[in-house]
Amino acid sequence: MRASIHCIAACAILLSACQASNHKTGSSLGSASSKGAKAPVSLDQKASKSVNGNPQDVVYVWDRIRLSMAMPIPNQALVNQYRDWFIRHPQHLELISQRARPFLYLIVEELEKRDLPIELALLPIVESSFNPLAYSSAAASGLWQFTSPMASHFGLDMNWWYDGRRDVPAATIAALDMLAYLYKKTDNWLYALAAYNCGEGRLRNAIRENESRGLSTDFWSLNLPKETRQYVPQLLALADVVKKADEYGINLNQIPNRPLVEVIDVGSQIDLAVAAELAQMPIERLQKLNPGFNRWTTSPDGPHQLIIPVGKANGFKQALAETKVSDRVQWFKYKIRAGDNISAIAKRHQTSTSLIQSMNDIQGDRIIAGNFLYMPNPATQMSAALVSLAKDSASQEVKAAPEFINNSQQTDLTKALASKSVQQSKSAEKTVNHTVKYGDTLWSLARAYQVSVEQIVSWNNMTDKDKLSEGKTLKLLTNVRRFSS
Repeated sequence: MRASIHCIAACAILLSACQASNHKTGSSLGSASSKGAKAPVSLDQKASKSVNGNPQDVVYVWDRIRLSMAMPIPNQALVNQYRDWFIRHPQHLELISQRARPFLYLIVEELEKRDLPIELALLPIVESSFNPLAYSSAAASGLWQFTSPMASHFGLDMNWWYDGRRDVPAATIAALDMLAYLYKKTDNWLYALAAYNCGEGRLRNAIRENESRGLSTDFWSLNLPKETRQYVPQLLALADVVKKADEYGINLNQIPNRPLVEVIDVGSQIDLAVAAELAQMPIERLQKLNPGFNRWTTSPDGPHQLIIPVGKANGFKQALAETKVSDRVQWFKYKIRAGDNISAIAKRHQTSTSLIQSMNDIQGDRIIAGNFLYMPNPATQMSAALVSLAKDSASQEVKAAPEFINNSQQTDLTKALASKSVQQSKSAEKTVNHTVKYGDTLWSLARAYQVSVEQIVSWNNMTDKDKLSEGKTLKLLTNVRRFSS
């Protein structure tokens, strides 16, 4: 969903209705009934079943997905080209299979619980290369690539502490709510997928345009944005490649068909360093499983869910029960006074300059009197090395996304694929002019451009209390990492 979904009236959306609606695999996939349209394609024909007819009983998740696949794969040029690309670049899906390992089972479980097409489990590959830290030039974020307005609309919290778009379980619920809503409106999975990408309004206008001209209104005949015309075929091609991975020589790094992580409600705010210690696991691993947290700690107002490996879950819950709530949070707020500097504050509070900078996203020494700093409690064992290590590992997740190899014979196709993969700019520092869009905040821009709020404020003669006006241009001195477009 790289473009925001337009024209969804708030009064028309009831999330509970979306969650409760039935989306049977027997529903039609293909064109809606209209003049000149082809007959709908039935999904009654299921993929081949396991011996006992129960995909849940297989050993690996990819096999479970394959056995439940039912979407017909049309003989369309773009579908065939995307299929060929995936077959020629098997390393892409092999890497994505590794990245999907902690979460794919949870996504499949949620799809089956709702009776939604299992092929939707592949959508994060198209959207973000299964990278929960992916951030697009259209300000979409997370595994399912939500923009801020649509994330809020579908119940995801976003604040200084937390971004629900990067919280894989929460974002999955929101994405499936949205897809269920779009299917309920269109009764057509190709339409629903197209609307997820380009917007319900653009899809509706394209259908009406063809109806007014007496043309077919099946997906393949609609005048949709180029990205959308490529987006749906890519998912269909991907489904075919996954289903026939052995035939095509693709190694999908087997993922056990069982939970690998557990979502645990800790009940109150907790430092990630403390949680990692209680779970007896490295903080960088905890951070990778919980990419929704913007800071070194969970939000004081929640959500208070942490994703913990199943092998660590029982020990974590026991250790948590034995830990006082007051010992879970290892910091306090300090109001900056005139004449203060970071090194003096660090010395006065028996901590390090680097830890204060890390906790507050400050890269230099500039601080402003009257503002607040988050400070570590000197009685705790929280380490600056752990905090910085967690942040470093988070940024490496973005760097790890694969780049697609150009092919001179399929330039447009390769560009379309490359637009789905995070591209890393050169390491040179450069000035970027960012035009403020609806939903932008100082903290979201700071995270997107890998700088601090303090720096943005300083570069643009602002205060951190100033509100951003849509259309305003901000100067940012940064190394930009974005999706190519």
